[in-house]
Amino acid sequence: MYFYYTKKCFFMHEIEPYYNWEKYYRADEDARSPFYGCQYSNMYENTIYGYYIHPYWDYIGSETLYLKLLYANYEVRVAIIELFGEWNDTLHNDVMYLKRQVVDKLTYQGINQFILLGENILNFHGSDDCYYEEWFEDVEDGWIAAVNFREFVEREFSKYHLDYYINYGGTLQIDNWRTMKPLQFYENVKQQIMRRLT
Repeated sequence: MYFYYTKKCFFMHEIEPYYNWEKYYRADEDARSPFYGCQYSNMYENTIYGYYIHPYWDYIGSETLYLKLLYANYEVRVAIIELFGEWNDTLHNDVMYLKRQVVDKLTYQGINQFILLGENILNFHGSDDCYYEEWFEDVEDGWIAAVNFREFVEREFSKYHLDYYINYGGTLQIDNWRTMKPLQFYENVKQQIMRRLT
């Protein structure tokens, strides 16, 4: 299986999580992270629909949705999460795995601002919005931002009214995020969210 990414054809196993922020943060070395102590090898074991994916993506219980916690800062209360695969709430209730295995553990540590990077989400299949509503209520004075999701995925988000809970689209298409340091990227996203709220 392959798809087109920035005008170039990539096979599933070639797409790896962004790693240039590891000098600032590593989830496997953070005792407050859900992925603390994870060990990674170069063995290809995890698959999506029978196609191997890069071994550095983290398994959260879903058959189709993987992720990497790229950055967490407990002082400013933000987590930046890169997503990969197919987000399928219809068949696999992927939001439940995301919420229970990752988000709940981070909100327990005080995180209330979530940035989801979605350029590697190949498809979205929605269902009910219960977990999204719960997530939105959990962050209280914080927010959830979906950055760089594909237009057809955002259309599906809107079809299931996820715009009630998640900010996406428009100025949250930030193509140059990889050129920024994590806190710089966070401030950029926060600025866009604050503009929307005011």
